[in-house]
Amino acid sequence: MNQVDPTQPPSGEGCVDCLATPDGWWYHLRRCATCGRIGCCDSSPSQHASHHAAESGHPVFASFEPDEDWLWDVTSQDYYEGGPALAPPRWRPADQPVPAPADRVPADWEDRLN
Repeated sequence: MNQVDPTQPPSGEGCVDCLATPDGWWYHLRRCATCGRIGCCDSSPSQHASHHAAESGHPVFASFEPDEDWLWDVTSQDYYEGGPALAPPRWRPADQPVPAPADRVPADWEDRLN
């Protein structure tokens, strides 16, 4: 848990890497608890949060989904309910659809989840 920096705000409202491509989309979002980078979950096709953890050495991420308050350490495989309060906003906008962004989600999105 010494990797958590509660002062870092989230990098945005969606997966940074998915938004950088014309057809990227995500299922659920995760927030790096060290630097605030928002990435998509392991159920999403691209799994950007886990890739960020591996590439950056930032092993702890938090859910960025409304009303979910947990942390996950990908190195130790430890789950933490609650944890330190992270800089706001705590979650993605509640009116953001799942999956998102709505205009990029393929019709067969459920078949594409991991």
